[in-house]
Amino acid sequence: MSGAPELPWLLPAILLSDPDPDSGGPARPRRTVGDRIVDGLVLGAAALMAVFLAWVQLSAAGPTPEVVVDVIGGAFACAALTVRRRWPVAVALALAPVSLVSISCSGAVGSALVTVAVHRRLPVAAGVSVLHLATGLGFALYRPNPDMPFWGTAIVTVLLYTALLIWGLFIRARRHLVLSLRERAARAESEQRLRVAQARQLERARIAREMHDVLAHRISLLSVHAGALEYNPDAPPAEIARAAGVIRDSAHQALQDLREVIGVLRDEAGPDPDRPQPTVADLPALVEESRQAGTRVRLDCRAGPDVPPGIGRTAYRVVQEGLTNARKHAPGFAVNVRVDGGRGAGLTVEVRNGVPSGGGRAEIPGAGLGLVGLVERVHLAGGTLEHGRTGGEFALRAWLPWPG
Repeated sequence: MSGAPELPWLLPAILLSDPDPDSGGPARPRRTVGDRIVDGLVLGAAALMAVFLAWVQLSAAGPTPEVVVDVIGGAFACAALTVRRRWPVAVALALAPVSLVSISCSGAVGSALVTVAVHRRLPVAAGVSVLHLATGLGFALYRPNPDMPFWGTAIVTVLLYTALLIWGLFIRARRHLVLSLRERAARAESEQRLRVAQARQLERARIAREMHDVLAHRISLLSVHAGALEYNPDAPPAEIARAAGVIRDSAHQALQDLREVIGVLRDEAGPDPDRPQPTVADLPALVEESRQAGTRVRLDCRAGPDVPPGIGRTAYRVVQEGLTNARKHAPGFAVNVRVDGGRGAGLTVEVRNGVPSGGGRAEIPGAGLGLVGLVERVHLAGGTLEHGRTGGEFALRAWLPWPG
């Protein structure tokens, strides 16, 4: 576990920090059922020890004044444990004079010292422990043990209070470590949710870009066929019916694509990102659609059927954007499409078309972002994209890596 090796470095900060609200630290959590059970067990153990020690003294010396005071002190110490979590230092200080005259309070005093070590900083816990060590030695002088010399009693007392302090500090460090690990787990879970949300957003943006290219292609076909009907209203009925059918089919497909785009924007999960995507094998169908719209297209595809799907999809989008731009900016001009390449050499995609004199004004309006998105798509695939006029033609040329 990653937090365990850092525990030695965290100990100074843990031991010098104070988790209770009355000392300026972070607020202490409310008592749980487990805390109440622990409090009951601690109080029960201290009471049993007090009863046992009182019984031993009464059996040995009878109800003398010293024994009566001892028993009363033990009862008071056990009662004080009921508020040890709320005022740990106050309870420990209140039990210090009691421990001068009572041995029955030993269990309650030990619990109070451990509580101080758990809930207070090391200097405070050490100071309270030293105070009780002094009172313990005072009790040894006030009521010496006939079976052990004073120095022996002093050594046992020092070891006992040191063990209590170390035990409390260990519980404190372990609690801080558990809280730290819980916070890390919660933070890691939150970061994971954020990464998932970002991945979904990126996927939605990718699908939306795909739909943009498809919609631009469909709508340009609609515009071409509608323009043909507008400029040739006296065409034969069969030709008008064919053009109307193409318009209807293209409008239906564009509507379906638009619904998918809206679904991407509304639904966080979006449509199935693994739906079949176009590749190089779908280029003949794409070219045939443009031919039916009246565009003269010549396709020269020398790439084999083993083009990787990712590269093939990008190549398809390059040709689609080139045909769309040709219909927008150079209607009536022939378009030459060439796709060539192989493993290790990469895949070259080139779309060329004539340019009207004077630069030509687009008959079909557009946002002007098709090439921008295409450049981004090609760069993400690790390739390069060039476009511009060359020798009286407009050329769109892309190179895509094809690993060997």
